[in-house]
Amino acid sequence: MQVSVESTSALERRMTVGVSVERIETEVNKRLQQTARRAKVPGFRPGKVPMSVIRQRYEDAARQEALGDLIQSTFYEAVVEQKLNPAGAPAVEPKSFEKGKDLEYVATFEVFPEFTVGGFESIAIERLQADVADADVDNMLEILRKQNTRFEAAERAAENGDQLNIDFVGKIDGEAFAGGSAKGTQLVLGSGRMIPGFEDALVGAKAGEERVINPTFPADYQNLDLAGKTAEFTVTVNSIAAPQLPELNDDFFALFGVKEGGLEGFRAEVRKNMERELRQAIKSKVKNQVMDGLLAANPIEVPKALITNEVNRLRVQAVQQFGGNLKPEQLPAELFEEQAKRRVVLGLVVAEVVKQCELKPDDARVREMIQEMASAYQEPEQVVAWYYKNDQQMNEVRSVVLEEQVVDTVLQKANVTDKAVSYEEAVKPVEAPQAA
Repeated sequence: MQVSVESTSALERRMTVGVSVERIETEVNKRLQQTARRAKVPGFRPGKVPMSVIRQRYEDAARQEALGDLIQSTFYEAVVEQKLNPAGAPAVEPKSFEKGKDLEYVATFEVFPEFTVGGFESIAIERLQADVADADVDNMLEILRKQNTRFEAAERAAENGDQLNIDFVGKIDGEAFAGGSAKGTQLVLGSGRMIPGFEDALVGAKAGEERVINPTFPADYQNLDLAGKTAEFTVTVNSIAAPQLPELNDDFFALFGVKEGGLEGFRAEVRKNMERELRQAIKSKVKNQVMDGLLAANPIEVPKALITNEVNRLRVQAVQQFGGNLKPEQLPAELFEEQAKRRVVLGLVVAEVVKQCELKPDDARVREMIQEMASAYQEPEQVVAWYYKNDQQMNEVRSVVLEEQVVDTVLQKANVTDKAVSYEEAVKPVEAPQAA
């Protein structure tokens, strides 16, 4: 087998492979002999068909099969011999494909980039420090109460926070428009569910009252036919219900699975959950900064094939998440290219950190992570046992732990600044940058 390799770009390789006619004929004859043992030809007993007849009937198919298999096997032999690491299937173009002659083909493919990860010292990390204070627990209790608000009929004028049952008909320039009318709609005043001005105009209304209001659709409203236009809505208030917050009692605590300990037991459970959320939020923000830093410190070119594969995965995920009748390939690739490239680059960089630093998942940290996740369930011991019996889940946890060990490795050399903040600020999601 003869092999020559040409670099056509930083990552693309053009490899020419020559396979001797002797090897080809050996493979063809092997297949013909296998065929002869099972072929059924009229006038001959199975296994007794003359080779000349077998060759006449089956040689073309056997040769095509042999050539296909030889291209596949010799390609992998060649990349091993040349110490190449393909990043996807090759595009194969035969150069010489004649019977009785050597086979020669060209395989064009991309390889994984070769690089060394560095620049840890240039990465700046702001690590948040926070505690869960009693006031934070008090605030969370109020949030939980509001999330479980009940509404009871009220014989008074509507106030912000009330739930109204309304009918409405909307018109623009005297003409009704699509989606502008409804009956029996439940609306909480102040929720911001309707366009600006709609809910405010119903404050003070009474059950049975009809009001004509004139709110204006925002200039950036998703329906361009309505954007920026002032509408006339005739609204009938059918009923008014006032919010009633539940009491902090055993019935309320039972909604969250807390059946013992009263208020103090419930506060302790809430605090435990908040502390878990706080740890995860701080860890996540540090990890994101580390990954951003690794990307900035290690710009690498990546194979287009890997980006294409990741784009296709993201397309499938989008269809699964949002449903509808779309097929993944109908979604524009451009929507996912930036995210796909980031994932691919990070995957390669993180893998190289693992390799360079000889990192392996720490068994103690794996168990600690599983116990942390299990602690959110009623019977954590059963959850831990389930993880250890499920190889796929265990491998996913090990991957997460390995990423955490990569983060820790970077933090040892990075420029880390600790910043004391409130619980609220620590758990607040990082806002995505606004597009220019």
